[in-house]
Parts: sequence; structure tokens; C-alpha cells
Amino acid sequence: MLFLSLLCATSISIGVETSLLSPQDTVELKLVEVYSAPLEKYSFGQTLQSLNSRDLEDFQGQALAELLQQRTGLFLRQYGPGMLASLTMRGTSAGHNAVFWNGLPINSPSLGQADFSILPVGGFDEATIHYGSSGALYGSDAIGGAIHLNNKNTFNKGHQTKILSTLGSFGRWNQQVEYAYSNKNFSTRSRFYRNFSKNNFKFNNLARAGSPEERQKNAEIEQIGAMQDLAWNLSEQQQLSTSIWWNHTDRQIQPVMGSNDKDHQVDRNFRAVVDYNRFSSSTVWNIKTGVILDELNFNGGSNKTSQYLLSTDVDWNISSKVKSKSGIRFNHVRGNLSSYEATEDRIELYQSINYLPASNIAFSLNLRQMIYDGDLAPFTPSIGSEWTFFKNDNNSLSTHASASRSFKIPTLNDRFWVPGGNPDIESEESISAELGFKQEYTSNGFRLSNQINLYSMWVDNWIIWLPRGGFWSPENIREVRNQGLEYFATVTKSFDQIQAEFNGSYNYTLATILNTLSENDRSQGNQLPYTPKHKAQGNLRLSYKSNSAFVNGHWIGERFINTDNMSAVAPYGLLDVGFSKKLEFIPKVNAVIGFQVNNITNNDYQVLRLRAMPGRNYLININLTL
Repeated sequence: MLFLSLLCATSISIGVETSLLSPQDTVELKLVEVYSAPLEKYSFGQTLQSLNSRDLEDFQGQALAELLQQRTGLFLRQYGPGMLASLTMRGTSAGHNAVFWNGLPINSPSLGQADFSILPVGGFDEATIHYGSSGALYGSDAIGGAIHLNNKNTFNKGHQTKILSTLGSFGRWNQQVEYAYSNKNFSTRSRFYRNFSKNNFKFNNLARAGSPEERQKNAEIEQIGAMQDLAWNLSEQQQLSTSIWWNHTDRQIQPVMGSNDKDHQVDRNFRAVVDYNRFSSSTVWNIKTGVILDELNFNGGSNKTSQYLLSTDVDWNISSKVKSKSGIRFNHVRGNLSSYEATEDRIELYQSINYLPASNIAFSLNLRQMIYDGDLAPFTPSIGSEWTFFKNDNNSLSTHASASRSFKIPTLNDRFWVPGGNPDIESEESISAELGFKQEYTSNGFRLSNQINLYSMWVDNWIIWLPRGGFWSPENIREVRNQGLEYFATVTKSFDQIQAEFNGSYNYTLATILNTLSENDRSQGNQLPYTPKHKAQGNLRLSYKSNSAFVNGHWIGERFINTDNMSAVAPYGLLDVGFSKKLEFIPKVNAVIGFQVNNITNNDYQVLRLRAMPGRNYLININLTL
């Protein structure tokens, strides 16, 4: 049997939690699972949230942007359904949030961010949100937080086939076919998907006199992709796994209201990763190599970037109270854009240590140093702790705290764009602190969990592009303070054959500009543009035998359009309902049929100014498992 049970758990519990704190940080790892390093192991004092597997099922065929916007406290700046969607976490910008697929960083090295609208939910099996500064754990870009997307293979499952289809309003038609086979030592899974939408919804055109109702034009989207996962148990002490993801998105770019632009964009993405793990009674040695090839073609102009990554680390149980992880990561980056060509080498050294002096208290220390093209990025430490100070048969009370430094190295565009790139631009830096409390109560089929976090963050050397004569150029000129509150609640209750579950969250975010750029700049003391101070979200699900129904709502406060905070986009709230039923036609052939209504109140709203969004719309899901 594999010796993994002596090292760590491979799965993250569903819901919101600070990193796991218990008398031991290990649980039994079943032979049927492919090993993956637990994100929470060295994250004491910080908050992680794993998205519910049922939420992933509800959003099959849709983009990750929709899932995060509707089922979490995160805010995404959406330029329309299926259009560019960028994440802001704890008031930071889109480039201040790292995104990983099976451990590979997939933020664009030229733009410095990921587009969440072209990451289909069907392209991964697990999604985890790491709130707050985490550069010491993950490297560049993780100033506001990180998103981790992972595939999960299993052994000893035999043959499995899944067929998923979604039909919906505005020409939506999504399909996915999946085949998997596994025995004791080998696992394979192939997935193919196609997502299509005409996006010809009706909207009130606020840019024209009388706000006439019109039908959206030039917003059609087609996405196709394929994935292949393979895994081998080479021996009781060795495991090899690989994942490959090819994604092609062809979309018309939805114009702003009042415009007749007919822009067109094609995104091509190829990602591949190979992991080798070797186990002993006290260590796990990992070697990871991967490649990321991205191409963005906008109105015929092609921009290509590539990343080639190699890393290795050793996770070592020094004793029952001390755990250690040491590693090195090398990343070779190339940019071949319409304006420039550039290459860059990045080397990172990292060290993590856990100390558990007692069963109810734990500490984490993380250190990281990056070198990029001979320049030192800011040294990045973090420290965190968790303490369960009260616990009995029904109640537990705990607190957590952390302090950290993070960074973002300048993008290729920041340094090499012609004209305007600034080769002397410095890395953005942040210092942050977090304090949180968590309460859990269980009794007779009832469970209540409450967690509240308070955080404060200072971001210096914030890069912005400014006009300089006949062109724009980036400068380290902005200073911003981000502070706020996060609240998470989970309530579950069983009534005989009925199960009820509620998950909710509230986010209060202040992202305050601390300095001015010129004498005429009126931004000091104001909120960053398109950063809502308030967002609330709640999901209620009822299950009875093979039937399930949910009601989901989220509300987003006003967003200022400019740094002077003189005008804003109005707040809005959306309510969605859905129902699903499991059926068994013949032995071993199961089906799940679902019906969903989004924006049931038919609200007219905008996420960004003059970017139309759809009214009431419908989805029918049919999932077959053979």
C-alpha cells in the first residue's frame, strides 16, 4: 500500500475554512486516489474555500466566471456574457490574483492576468479559492489571492462514460462527452466539449434616446476543447500522472451600447503537465514539468506567449510536530507579440515549515525568493497561526491570524511594449495582515458554521499606464490601501429524508487610493474604480430522495466608474432557481435532468457601464452516466 497516509490528506473539505487544524494533519489516503499535495497544509492562519461539487455540476457547460460571480463573495468585472471577465479579490486588480491549473501558473505573462470567461467549468474537477496575500506559497501575482483548478483521477473504477448536454436561451447549446477507465495501476480519462451561444438577448439601449429595446448583435461565442488525463502506479512508492488541455474559443466581441463595432477575438490555449511522486515513510518527493502555450488573435493581429516550467520539492515529516517543504521552480517565458519579442527566465526558491506544539495550536512559516532575468524580486515571507481555544461535544471556537508580504513582477507588456515599455519598472509589493474567528456547532443532524475575517493590505509601486507625449507608458506611481471584512455562514439540517443546506457570504471592501498623480488628480481618498464596497450572496438547497432544488441570489453594490468617484453603475441583485431529478433507466445507466431559471425577476442591470447583460433566461441540463 502507498505510504501517503503518513504524509498528508489529498482532499480539501467543501466549504470555507482556515487551513485544517486537528490533532494530526494526516488522514488515510485510499489507494484509488491520485496523489495531489494539499493546499492547506502550509496555510495556517489563512482562508481557503473549496467550491461544492454540486455547484460544479450546476454550472457544467458554463464559464468559471459565472460560477464565481453567482456562488462566492468574489466580484468579476464582466464585459458581457461570455466576454472578458477579470477577477478582483479583496479590492486588488485583475493582475493581482494568481491562477493555477494542476500547479501550473496560467496567468498570461504579457497581460498579467487570466480571462475567467474562457475557463469552462467542465475543464477541471476541483476549484479552490485562497483568500488574501499568498505570494510566499505561490510566487508572483498572488497579492489579492489565488485560484487553484485541479483534475482528479482515480484507480479501480473500471469503465465509465458520461454524456452531458445543456440547452438554453439565446441559442445556448453545450455538449460534453467523457470516457474513463482505470484498474489497480492505470487510469485514463478523455473529455471533449463544445459550448455555443448566439448571445442575441434583448436589452434596453441606454446610449440611445428613449432607451429603446434592442437585440444584442456581434456577441456570438463558440468554444471547443479536449482533455486527456493519465496516471500510473509505477510501484507502491512511485506514481506518475499527466494532464493535457487544449482549448479554442472563437467569439465576437460584444460592443458597448450605442456602438456598432464588430471586433473579433480567437483564443487558443494548450496546457500540459507531468507529475512524478516518490513516497517513503516520511517524505514525498515531487517533480513537475509543464508547458503553457497561449495565442490571442484580435481582429487578425496575433499575440503568442509560452511558458516552460520545471520544479521539484521535498515534503518531509521531520517529527510529529515539525513538517518541512523545500523546493525550486524554473520558468522560461517567451513573448512573440505584434509589438515586440522577448524572453525571460524565472527561478524561485521556497521553504515552508509547520510547527504543531499542541493538538489545538499550529504555526506556518513560508519563505520565497524569485530571480527574474538577473533581478531580485522582493523577498516574500509569511507567518500564520491557528488556535482552537474552546471545544466540547457540540461547540468549537477558533481563531487564526497571519501576516505576509507578496509581489507581482512587471508583465512583459510593462517592460517591452513598443512604444512605451519601461525596462526599469519595479515589482509591485504588498504587506498584509488577517485576523479571523470561526465557530462551529453540531447537534442532532444540525450544523452551523460561522467565520469572520478582518484584513488590511498596503500595495505600493502599483503599476498604471499614463500618457507620455504620443504614447502611454507604465509607472510605479499608485499607492493603495485595501481593508475589509469577510463573513461566511453554512447551515445544514436533516429532517428524516429531507436535507436542507444554506451557504452565504458577505464582503465589505475598501480599496482606497492614497496618493495623487498630478495637481488636477482628485482621486486621493477615493475607492478604486469598479470595486464594489458591498457584495452579498446566498444559496439554499433542499434535497429529497433523488430530487434536489435550489434558490440562489447575489447582490452587488454600486461601482464607481472613475477614480474621482463622481459617477457610478447602479447596484443590482439577481435571483436564480433550479430543480434536478435523478433517474435510472436500466441498470448501470443513470441520468440527471435539471431545469434552471436565471435572473427570474428579469432585472435590467449592468456589471460594467454600458455593457448589456441578459434578462430572464432558461437552462435545461441532461447528464447521462453509463
